[in-house]
Amino acid sequence: MAPKSQPPKTPVPALGKPLRRAFFARSVHEVAPDLIGATLLFNGVGGVIVEVEAYHHTEPAAHSYRGPTQRNMVMFGPPGFAYVYRSYGIHWCVNFVCEKEGSASAVLIRALEPTHGLAAMRRRRGVEEARALCSGPGKLTEALDITHAHNALALDTRPFALYARTGKIDVVAGIRIGLTKAVELPWRYGLRGSKFLSKPFPDTR
Repeated sequence: MAPKSQPPKTPVPALGKPLRRAFFARSVHEVAPDLIGATLLFNGVGGVIVEVEAYHHTEPAAHSYRGPTQRNMVMFGPPGFAYVYRSYGIHWCVNFVCEKEGSASAVLIRALEPTHGLAAMRRRRGVEEARALCSGPGKLTEALDITHAHNALALDTRPFALYARTGKIDVVAGIRIGLTKAVELPWRYGLRGSKFLSKPFPDTR
């Protein structure tokens, strides 16, 4: 019997400098595009961030729009912490809190290009294809094993680790996905041409 073929190994890219909490103490509209190309690891498993969405407390799609609740309280705290919530009662979603304390703005991490710990991701997700592992906010939390137990944890200490992007990239912007409010705001950012996006961006060139 011929040996079972293994998925081809993807070269692991070099990591940039670690991102500290101060990185997030800026406008959510500066942080969000700057996260494209950064690397997110959780207990050593993760990859390059290729898609995010920005949410600001002044617009009705943000969970913080109507003020603090038990669910969204971490958004009103200092920047550089994880906000993890359940979407539609099914999937966990991970967000990075930005801006000064009280601003309650955050970046939703929508998709990663898997680079670290693919075997663990495939086991957790039950799929082999690399592009299907983290191409959506619920997929990537399942692949990385992020749950509500990790809500309000600092992003610059274990189990989280974030590293700045290295080199130049092409960031594209468009409207956010799956919303019924503030649908016209172009606050979704992605790595142009990435095959790991949750949904392609319209060609704006």
